[in-house]
Amino acid sequence: MKYSIAVIPGDGIGPEVTNQAKKALDAVAEIYDHVFLYKEAQMGACAIDATGNPLPEETIEICKKADAILFGAIGDPKYNDPSLKIRPEQGLLNLRQELDLFCNINPVRAYDQLIKNSPLRREIIKGTDIVIFREITGGIYFGKKEVSKDGKSAFDVCSYTVAQISRITHLAFKAAQSRKNKVTLIDKSNVLETSRLWRKTVTEIAKQYKDVELEHLYADNAAMKLILNPKKFDVILTENFIGDIISDEASVISGSIGLLASSSIGNENALFAPVHGTFPEAKGKDIANPLASILSAAMMLEHLGLHEEANAIERAVEKSLDLNITTEDIKGKNKYAAPTSKVGDFIADYILNQQDSNLNFKNIHMGQSTII
Repeated sequence: MKYSIAVIPGDGIGPEVTNQAKKALDAVAEIYDHVFLYKEAQMGACAIDATGNPLPEETIEICKKADAILFGAIGDPKYNDPSLKIRPEQGLLNLRQELDLFCNINPVRAYDQLIKNSPLRREIIKGTDIVIFREITGGIYFGKKEVSKDGKSAFDVCSYTVAQISRITHLAFKAAQSRKNKVTLIDKSNVLETSRLWRKTVTEIAKQYKDVELEHLYADNAAMKLILNPKKFDVILTENFIGDIISDEASVISGSIGLLASSSIGNENALFAPVHGTFPEAKGKDIANPLASILSAAMMLEHLGLHEEANAIERAVEKSLDLNITTEDIKGKNKYAAPTSKVGDFIADYILNQQDSNLNFKNIHMGQSTII
């Protein structure tokens, strides 16, 4: 099969980790007889530097024509001044609106090999397997914003429609049906009208999914329970702002945000990206963790219906963790931290040569032998 993939490397470590994801995809293409046609595009700080626009029209057109979008990271410290009218992050927000990418899906899993890296106790997080469904085209991020003329007051409008809430709710409940049949709606319906609309709408839709349990939690209570007992969650459903915070909080469970992949889904387009940011301190040093980007590529293959191929990437990631072929952030007591590029090489090699022994792969990684 032939697929067109829009590749947006973005800023900071984005290009480095995206290149490793492409290595995995190229290995999949070779083994499973596919063709991935990459079309690169700019977005973020690099796009501002080149065109003055964080989301050039050419990028929008490339994305619309692609079967899927693989994205790296966005942002640059030189644009951190809040007074700037043009900022890199506007590129991603605008792309979500242009393509109507309304549903962000963020899996959170506690890998047995990395439990020791988490600040939470083993018995608390072992077995955690959560997926967060976050609405990303509405809410306070997209509402009207205004600052008073004297600069002493400001407001941000948060608004949602029943239609916006309904479409992501159906996706969350359908996902729960193939998991543990539980959806937890996280809101602030004790104080916010938008949250009351969420709760009313979701409760009504839940009647169509009688096999799925619906739980309601206020955001502050949910944040506490996510740390105290993350295994109680299955599918989390929430709005944009709350979901932003909950997703980052959940990253501590895995032991590293460098393992968190995500997808942003619309009716016609889908974007796949690591959850982490641009990590500018690591740019160009070959030390960034590429596994989140590689796992995002696996999510992309799942979306395209290539389930066996996605499983091949996931097995390769598991093997890299088993053999401690990992970057500095998750190496633990392992004395050797692999460079970003070497982790990518290993993932590709494993996909291409899954029959080889653990010892052989370890030796190859240490530069002691060669796959023949």
